[in-house]
Amino acid sequence: MNRKDFLAALAILPVGGKFMQLQELGNITRDFKSTATMPAMFIGHGNPMNALADNTFTRRLSAMGKSLKEQPRAILVVSAHWLTKGTHVLISAKPVTIHDFGGFPQALHDVQYPAPGAPDMARETAGLIQGTKVVEDDQWGLDHGTWTVLKHMYPEANIPVYQLSIDYSKSPEYHFNLAQELKALRQKGVLIMGSGNIVHNLRNISFSETAKPFDWAVEFDSTVKSKIERRNFEDLIHYERLGAAARMSIPTNDHYLPLLYSLGLAEKDEYINFTYEEIQNGSISMRSLQIGE
Repeated sequence: MNRKDFLAALAILPVGGKFMQLQELGNITRDFKSTATMPAMFIGHGNPMNALADNTFTRRLSAMGKSLKEQPRAILVVSAHWLTKGTHVLISAKPVTIHDFGGFPQALHDVQYPAPGAPDMARETAGLIQGTKVVEDDQWGLDHGTWTVLKHMYPEANIPVYQLSIDYSKSPEYHFNLAQELKALRQKGVLIMGSGNIVHNLRNISFSETAKPFDWAVEFDSTVKSKIERRNFEDLIHYERLGAAARMSIPTNDHYLPLLYSLGLAEKDEYINFTYEEIQNGSISMRSLQIGE
């Protein structure tokens, strides 16, 4: 029951309680019990093989999952790997695990992440978004931008998970603004997570685990960190103005846009903590962050 319906119920409640017992009133108020504000996150997910790895990055993911003050009621992920024309929300009650990659060992293809979906919360999310029509989608699932991360954070796969797609026809500013319409979900126990990479240049990738980071990758990753610390989100929205290092780091912006969703969720002066930083394979930034506690 929403607040309007609750107030209407109160209007017919007489002093003697003939039409409604106090126990029934308690059942109504339980539905809009407030929760602590959930943090929002951005995760640099990197190589899908991180799903099977035990390294400093995956151990940090595990620690992040354990560090939250409250377990999320649901997790909403905006992944670099669900690009659509228009904005879609996943309403499947049992989302499949999508192995959206090739050339990797069979062990990676065998991984399943059988988290339940969150169709009711997905529809509520669609209702919050006023800037565009949201398409309900039951054909997608959990892509590797989602399950390779959550496998370490919540290995029991017991928290409902759903995804919001990225309308790849829209501008970075559009995505930042759309994220601001999702803020109310943080009051409802929803952990919202952008999953991509600040620096993501596969044309220059090295498959050596000891590859030295490219200078331009280090430069742009550091620039983004500085802009976030100064709350200069406008420059990050218009990243194309940030020079040659930005152009090398973002040859396409599919992996960058999830960062803007995460930043769009931040309240004014809300604490932003960098939870992990590393350049993997020379040209992939694994920088991750958490907004709020």
